[in-house]
Parts: sequence; structure tokens; C-alpha cells
Amino acid sequence: MRKTIGIALGVGVALTGWLADAGRSAVAAGSDHGPGDCDDDDQVGRVRCPADVPAALNPPADATLEAAFAARGVQIYTCTAPVGGTPAWTLKAPHAVLFKGFDTAAIHFAGPSWQANDGSLVTGTRTASDPGPDSTAIPWLLLQASSNTGPGLFADTTWIQRLDTEGGVAPATGCDAAHAGAQVLVPYRASYFFYHAAIPGQKVRQCAAH
Repeated sequence: MRKTIGIALGVGVALTGWLADAGRSAVAAGSDHGPGDCDDDDQVGRVRCPADVPAALNPPADATLEAAFAARGVQIYTCTAPVGGTPAWTLKAPHAVLFKGFDTAAIHFAGPSWQANDGSLVTGTRTASDPGPDSTAIPWLLLQASSNTGPGLFADTTWIQRLDTEGGVAPATGCDAAHAGAQVLVPYRASYFFYHAAIPGQKVRQCAAH
């Protein structure tokens, strides 16, 4: 039987207290206004745009910010033992909730994919990464949409950034031959920024290096 180490988290993330705490965290994070804030209209969640976004993570010049959300969840790792190799923690999938204020706006899961409350779904492919300023956190990413499903918020999403990460790194120990197949759920936080193509004449808004 597969062992699971850490937090038991259902597919629906049905932990009321955990979600409430995460919602409060999202609001707190969004209230820290900085030079790159991206929260000047209702569609964009109260999320701080870091001032030190690496140029490699800039979306294309014609992509404009569509939505941004604070997220809290887990990175799920499996202890894998390749034939003849050393067992190691391998990323299986993320599972997170994205918040707009206190309200759930979307969920994030394997793909990597994001699904909004309206049912629209986008799946991305990583195009660039940066370790970010925190060596104890998962990297910052730029992803290009590889598929979009359904009408709604993510119907025309073209680019996604994962920035301002905390935690989520695989454990340094605990994976050996005796624990092959075990799973660990590592809590993390991040800010996700979603872009779509700007229409002619539209002001382009980005969380990007300048």
C-alpha cells in the first residue's frame, strides 16, 4: 500500500479551516502594496507583483495582464527508485487553491493546469524558470498556454507566471529503498499571473522586469 507522508489533502481540498486561513493569507499578501502592484481593478486579485522579476520571466510584449491570484497549496512528491539509480523525491503534481480576497477563484492541479470557478481551464508548458530570491522555495516560472478548454476566465489565457514563491521544495531526506512509492505533501504559497493577447490600442499591463 502506498504510504503518504505529511498533510492528508482531498482532491476537493475540503478542509474548511485550512481554506479560511489561506483566504486570510491571500488578503494579507495582497495588502502589501509595492512598486509593482497589480490590483487596480476588480478582475485582478489583490496580489503583489515582486519588484525583482527576472527578465527571462517577462511575457511577450503584446501580452497583457488578465488576472492575478494568491495561491496556497501543496507540491506532491513521490519517492521513486529508478532501476540501478538512487531513490529520490520526484514531483508528481501540485494541488492548490487560488484566491481573490477571501473567495476561491480557481484550483491548480497536475498538467500543470488551472481551472476557474466558471469551468474554463488552461494547461501550460514551462518555457523559463528562475530560482528566485528564496533558496528554500520552489522556482519562479514562466509558462505558455498549451491548451484552453471552455468559455470563461481562462479561455484566452496565453501566458502564466508563478512568482513570489514560499516553500514547496522536496525534502532532503526520507526517500530510500525502504520508502519507494511513498508520497510527501509539501506546503507552498505563490502568486500566479495570467495573461492574454492585448487588443489593438489596449494599454499593456505586466508584472515584468523593466
